[in-house]
Amino acid sequence: MQIEPGKTRIGWIGTGVMGASMCGHLIARGFSATVYNRTRAKADRLLNEGAAWADSPRAVAECSDVVFTIVGFPRDVREVVLGPDGTLAGSKPGNILVDMTTSEPSLAIQIAAAAQEKGVVSIDAPVSGGDVGAREARLSIMIGGDGEAVEALRPCWEALGKTFVRQGGPGAGQHTKMVNQTLIASNMVGVCEALLYGYRAGLDLNRVLESVASGAAGSWSLSNLGPRIIQNNFDPGFFVEHFIKDMRIALDEADRMGLVLPGLALAKQLYLAVQAQGCGRRGTHALHLALASLSGIDWTRRAP
Repeated sequence: MQIEPGKTRIGWIGTGVMGASMCGHLIARGFSATVYNRTRAKADRLLNEGAAWADSPRAVAECSDVVFTIVGFPRDVREVVLGPDGTLAGSKPGNILVDMTTSEPSLAIQIAAAAQEKGVVSIDAPVSGGDVGAREARLSIMIGGDGEAVEALRPCWEALGKTFVRQGGPGAGQHTKMVNQTLIASNMVGVCEALLYGYRAGLDLNRVLESVASGAAGSWSLSNLGPRIIQNNFDPGFFVEHFIKDMRIALDEADRMGLVLPGLALAKQLYLAVQAQGCGRRGTHALHLALASLSGIDWTRRAP
Protein backbone atom coordinates (compact mmCIF):
# COMPACT_ATOMS: atom_id res chain seq x y z
CA MET A 1 0.00 0.00 0.00
CA GLN A 2 1.21 3.50 -0.86
CA ILE A 3 0.39 5.82 2.02
CA GLU A 4 0.20 9.52 1.29
CA PRO A 5 -1.78 12.61 2.33
CA GLY A 6 -4.82 13.34 0.23
CA LYS A 7 -5.08 9.71 -0.83
CA THR A 8 -4.91 7.46 2.23
CA ARG A 9 -7.90 7.54 4.56
CA ILE A 10 -6.89 7.59 8.22
CA GLY A 11 -8.97 6.33 11.13
CA TRP A 12 -8.18 7.37 14.71
CA ILE A 13 -9.55 5.87 17.93
CA GLY A 14 -8.67 7.47 21.26
CA THR A 15 -8.57 11.27 21.47
CA GLY A 16 -7.28 11.74 24.99
CA VAL A 17 -4.24 13.54 26.42
CA MET A 18 -1.96 12.37 23.61
CA GLY A 19 -4.25 11.01 20.90
CA ALA A 20 -5.94 14.30 20.01
CA SER A 21 -2.62 16.01 19.31
CA MET A 22 -1.30 13.04 17.36
CA CYS A 23 -4.32 12.80 15.10
CA GLY A 24 -4.21 16.56 14.66
CA HIS A 25 -0.70 16.31 13.21
CA LEU A 26 -1.89 13.84 10.58
CA ILE A 27 -4.79 16.11 9.63
CA ALA A 28 -2.35 19.02 9.38
CA ARG A 29 -0.25 16.95 6.95
CA GLY A 30 -3.26 16.57 4.68
CA PHE A 31 -4.67 13.19 5.71
CA SER A 32 -8.44 12.87 5.88
CA ALA A 33 -9.44 11.37 9.23
CA THR A 34 -12.43 9.59 10.76
CA VAL A 35 -12.39 9.50 14.56
CA TYR A 36 -14.05 7.75 17.47
CA ASN A 37 -13.77 8.19 21.21
CA ARG A 38 -15.94 6.89 24.02
CA THR A 39 -16.51 10.50 25.12
CA ARG A 40 -17.38 12.38 21.94
CA ALA A 41 -16.67 15.80 23.47
CA LYS A 42 -12.97 14.92 23.61
CA ALA A 43 -12.99 14.70 19.82
CA ASP A 44 -14.55 18.14 19.28
CA ARG A 45 -11.22 19.79 18.49
CA LEU A 46 -10.49 17.27 15.75
CA LEU A 47 -14.00 17.56 14.35
CA ASN A 48 -13.50 21.31 14.16
CA GLU A 49 -10.27 20.66 12.26
CA GLY A 50 -12.12 18.69 9.62
CA ALA A 51 -12.25 15.13 10.94
CA ALA A 52 -15.38 13.03 10.44
CA TRP A 53 -17.11 11.19 13.29
CA ALA A 54 -17.97 7.48 13.41
CA ASP A 55 -20.12 5.81 16.05
CA SER A 56 -17.89 2.77 16.69
CA PRO A 57 -14.38 1.42 16.07
CA ARG A 58 -15.86 -0.88 13.43
CA ALA A 59 -17.42 2.07 11.64
CA VAL A 60 -14.06 3.88 11.69
CA ALA A 61 -12.36 0.90 10.05
CA GLU A 62 -15.06 0.52 7.42
CA CYS A 63 -14.21 3.92 5.96
CA SER A 64 -10.42 3.92 6.53
CA ASP A 65 -7.29 2.44 4.98
CA VAL A 66 -5.14 2.76 8.10
CA VAL A 67 -6.60 2.82 11.61
CA PHE A 68 -4.63 4.08 14.62
CA THR A 69 -5.65 3.28 18.19
CA ILE A 70 -4.30 4.75 21.41
CA VAL A 71 -6.50 3.81 24.37
CA GLY A 72 -5.99 3.08 28.05
CA PHE A 73 -5.52 -0.56 28.99
CA PRO A 74 -4.98 -3.93 27.29
CA ARG A 75 -8.65 -4.77 27.90
CA ASP A 76 -9.57 -1.65 25.93
CA VAL A 77 -7.26 -2.67 23.08
CA ARG A 78 -8.83 -6.12 23.02
CA GLU A 79 -12.35 -4.69 22.83
CA VAL A 80 -11.56 -1.93 20.33
CA VAL A 81 -9.60 -4.18 17.96
CA LEU A 82 -10.87 -7.75 18.45
CA GLY A 83 -14.39 -7.15 19.74
CA PRO A 84 -17.50 -7.72 17.60
CA ASP A 85 -17.71 -3.98 16.99
CA GLY A 86 -13.95 -3.59 16.72
CA THR A 87 -11.61 -2.37 14.02
CA LEU A 88 -10.69 -5.83 12.73
CA ALA A 89 -14.34 -6.65 12.14
CA GLY A 90 -14.63 -3.55 9.96
CA SER A 91 -11.35 -4.01 8.09
CA LYS A 92 -10.84 -5.18 4.52
CA PRO A 93 -7.87 -7.13 3.13
CA GLY A 94 -4.95 -4.76 2.66
CA ASN A 95 -5.89 -2.48 5.54
CA ILE A 96 -3.38 -1.66 8.29
CA LEU A 97 -4.16 -1.49 12.01
CA VAL A 98 -1.68 0.43 14.16
CA ASP A 99 -2.01 0.18 17.95
CA MET A 100 -0.06 2.92 19.73
CA THR A 101 -1.32 2.01 23.19
CA THR A 102 1.25 0.67 25.64
CA SER A 103 -0.09 -2.86 25.95
CA GLU A 104 0.88 -6.50 26.37
CA PRO A 105 3.36 -7.98 23.87
CA SER A 106 1.35 -11.21 23.85
CA LEU A 107 -1.80 -9.28 22.88
CA ALA A 108 0.05 -7.58 20.02
CA ILE A 109 1.07 -11.02 18.74
CA GLN A 110 -2.49 -12.31 19.07
CA ILE A 111 -3.90 -9.33 17.16
CA ALA A 112 -1.30 -9.70 14.41
CA ALA A 113 -2.21 -13.37 13.95
CA ALA A 114 -5.95 -12.63 13.85
CA ALA A 115 -5.38 -9.80 11.38
CA GLN A 116 -3.24 -11.96 9.12
CA GLU A 117 -6.06 -14.50 8.79
CA LYS A 118 -8.17 -11.69 7.32
CA GLY A 119 -5.46 -10.28 5.06
CA VAL A 120 -4.96 -7.29 7.34
CA VAL A 121 -1.63 -6.08 8.72
CA SER A 122 -1.34 -5.22 12.43
CA ILE A 123 1.46 -3.05 13.79
CA ASP A 124 2.25 -2.40 17.47
CA ALA A 125 3.77 1.05 17.88
CA PRO A 126 3.73 2.37 21.45
CA VAL A 127 5.22 5.80 22.05
CA SER A 128 7.21 7.72 24.62
CA GLY A 129 7.30 11.47 25.17
CA GLY A 130 4.07 12.23 27.00
CA ASP A 131 1.73 15.11 26.29
CA VAL A 132 4.60 17.45 25.39
CA GLY A 133 6.05 15.03 22.85
CA ALA A 134 2.59 14.46 21.38
CA ARG A 135 1.86 18.18 21.04
CA GLU A 136 5.25 18.96 19.53
CA ALA A 137 5.42 15.83 17.32
CA ARG A 138 8.61 14.73 19.08
CA LEU A 139 7.53 11.28 20.20
CA SER A 140 9.76 8.23 20.15
CA ILE A 141 7.85 5.47 18.37
CA MET A 142 8.79 1.84 19.05
CA ILE A 143 7.51 -0.39 16.27
CA GLY A 144 6.84 -4.09 15.86
CA GLY A 145 5.40 -5.76 12.78
CA ASP A 146 5.75 -6.28 9.05
CA GLY A 147 8.75 -4.38 7.70
CA GLU A 148 7.14 -3.40 4.39
CA ALA A 149 4.06 -1.99 6.11
CA VAL A 150 6.20 -0.15 8.65
CA GLU A 151 8.15 1.52 5.84
CA ALA A 152 4.94 2.39 3.98
CA LEU A 153 3.75 4.21 7.10
CA ARG A 154 6.80 6.50 7.10
CA PRO A 155 4.75 9.63 6.22
CA CYS A 156 2.67 9.00 9.35
CA TRP A 157 5.65 8.30 11.61
CA GLU A 158 7.28 11.52 10.37
CA ALA A 159 4.15 13.49 11.26
CA LEU A 160 4.01 12.06 14.77
CA GLY A 161 7.52 11.61 16.06
CA LYS A 162 11.15 12.55 16.12
CA THR A 163 12.39 8.96 16.37
CA PHE A 164 10.76 5.85 14.90
CA VAL A 165 12.52 2.50 14.88
CA ARG A 166 11.25 -0.93 13.84
CA GLN A 167 12.38 -3.31 16.57
CA GLY A 168 11.25 -6.58 14.99
CA GLY A 169 8.10 -8.58 14.42
CA PRO A 170 4.75 -8.40 16.24
CA GLY A 171 5.18 -7.59 19.94
CA ALA A 172 8.69 -6.18 19.56
CA GLY A 173 7.44 -2.61 19.84
CA GLN A 174 5.67 -3.42 23.10
CA HIS A 175 8.73 -5.18 24.52
CA THR A 176 10.81 -2.10 23.70
CA LYS A 177 8.28 0.10 25.47
CA MET A 178 8.69 -2.09 28.56
CA VAL A 179 12.41 -1.32 28.44
CA ASN A 180 11.50 2.37 28.24
CA GLN A 181 9.10 2.21 31.19
CA THR A 182 11.59 0.31 33.32
CA LEU A 183 14.13 3.07 32.73
CA ILE A 184 11.60 5.79 33.57
CA ALA A 185 10.30 4.12 36.73
CA SER A 186 13.54 4.12 38.69
CA ASN A 187 14.55 7.49 37.23
CA MET A 188 11.37 9.11 38.55
CA VAL A 189 12.17 7.86 42.04
CA GLY A 190 15.58 9.53 41.75
CA VAL A 191 14.13 12.80 40.43
CA CYS A 192 11.63 13.07 43.27
CA GLU A 193 14.08 12.10 46.01
CA ALA A 194 16.68 14.57 44.69
CA LEU A 195 14.22 17.47 44.67
CA LEU A 196 13.10 16.59 48.20
CA TYR A 197 16.74 16.60 49.32
CA GLY A 198 17.30 20.01 47.75
CA TYR A 199 14.15 21.39 49.33
CA ARG A 200 14.98 20.16 52.82
CA ALA A 201 18.53 21.52 52.43
CA GLY A 202 17.06 24.97 51.78
CA LEU A 203 18.19 25.28 48.17
CA ASP A 204 16.47 27.21 45.39
CA LEU A 205 15.24 24.27 43.32
CA ASN A 206 15.13 26.22 40.06
CA ARG A 207 18.79 27.09 40.50
CA VAL A 208 19.53 23.47 41.34
CA LEU A 209 17.98 22.40 38.03
CA GLU A 210 20.21 24.89 36.19
CA SER A 211 23.26 23.09 37.58
CA VAL A 212 22.27 19.44 37.39
CA ALA A 213 19.86 19.07 34.46
CA SER A 214 22.55 19.53 31.81
CA GLY A 215 25.14 17.26 33.43
CA ALA A 216 25.50 13.53 33.91
CA ALA A 217 22.43 13.50 36.18
CA GLY A 218 20.21 14.99 33.50
CA SER A 219 17.18 13.20 32.07
CA TRP A 220 13.97 13.94 30.20
CA SER A 221 12.01 13.51 33.44
CA LEU A 222 14.21 15.94 35.34
CA SER A 223 14.10 18.61 32.63
CA ASN A 224 10.41 18.30 31.77
CA LEU A 225 8.74 17.14 34.98
CA GLY A 226 11.11 18.67 37.53
CA PRO A 227 9.81 22.20 36.85
CA ARG A 228 6.22 20.97 37.10
CA ILE A 229 6.96 19.43 40.51
CA ILE A 230 8.48 22.70 41.72
CA GLN A 231 5.41 24.60 40.49
CA ASN A 232 2.96 22.18 42.18
CA ASN A 233 1.62 21.28 38.74
CA PHE A 234 0.72 17.60 38.75
CA ASP A 235 -1.57 17.66 35.72
CA PRO A 236 -1.14 14.49 33.67
CA GLY A 237 1.10 14.16 30.69
CA PHE A 238 0.71 10.47 31.42
CA PHE A 239 -1.59 9.06 34.10
CA VAL A 240 -0.27 7.33 37.21
CA GLU A 241 -2.84 4.54 36.75
CA HIS A 242 -1.58 3.90 33.22
CA PHE A 243 2.02 3.81 34.42
CA ILE A 244 1.10 1.24 37.06
CA LYS A 245 -0.45 -0.82 34.26
CA ASP A 246 2.79 -0.58 32.29
CA MET A 247 4.93 -1.65 35.23
CA ARG A 248 2.62 -4.58 35.87
CA ILE A 249 3.02 -5.71 32.26
CA ALA A 250 6.81 -5.36 32.47
CA LEU A 251 7.01 -7.32 35.72
CA ASP A 252 4.74 -10.07 34.35
CA GLU A 253 6.97 -10.35 31.28
CA ALA A 254 10.06 -10.38 33.50
CA ASP A 255 8.59 -13.25 35.52
CA ARG A 256 7.91 -15.14 32.32
CA MET A 257 11.52 -14.64 31.21
CA GLY A 258 12.97 -15.56 34.61
CA LEU A 259 14.22 -12.03 35.38
CA VAL A 260 14.39 -10.40 38.80
CA LEU A 261 13.86 -6.62 38.60
CA PRO A 262 13.82 -5.32 42.20
CA GLY A 263 14.11 -1.64 41.23
CA LEU A 264 11.03 -1.83 39.02
CA ALA A 265 9.13 -3.80 41.68
CA LEU A 266 9.92 -1.10 44.28
CA ALA A 267 8.82 1.67 41.93
CA LYS A 268 5.52 -0.10 41.30
CA GLN A 269 4.86 -0.38 45.03
CA LEU A 270 5.57 3.33 45.48
CA TYR A 271 3.20 4.18 42.65
CA LEU A 272 0.51 2.01 44.18
CA ALA A 273 0.85 4.27 47.24
CA VAL A 274 0.36 7.30 44.98
CA GLN A 275 -2.81 5.74 43.59
CA ALA A 276 -4.04 4.90 47.09
CA GLN A 277 -3.69 8.59 47.99
CA GLY A 278 -6.20 9.43 45.27
CA CYS A 279 -3.70 10.52 42.61
CA GLY A 280 -4.25 7.82 40.01
CA ARG A 281 -5.43 10.36 37.43
CA ARG A 282 -2.54 12.74 38.04
CA GLY A 283 0.75 12.74 36.15
CA THR A 284 3.50 10.24 36.89
CA HIS A 285 5.48 12.95 38.67
CA ALA A 286 2.81 12.87 41.40
CA LEU A 287 5.09 10.21 42.88
CA HIS A 288 6.70 13.25 44.50
CA LEU A 289 3.62 13.80 46.68
CA ALA A 290 3.77 10.28 48.12
CA LEU A 291 7.51 10.47 48.79
CA ALA A 292 7.17 13.93 50.35
CA SER A 293 4.51 12.64 52.73
CA LEU A 294 6.92 9.95 54.00
CA SER A 295 9.10 12.78 55.34
CA GLY A 296 6.19 14.79 56.73
CA ILE A 297 6.24 17.35 53.91
CA ASP A 298 2.94 18.61 52.54
CA TRP A 299 4.27 19.65 49.14
CA THR A 300 1.04 21.17 47.87
CA ARG A 301 0.99 23.68 50.75
CA ARG A 302 4.53 24.79 50.11
CA ALA A 303 5.07 28.02 48.16
CA PRO A 304 6.60 27.34 44.71
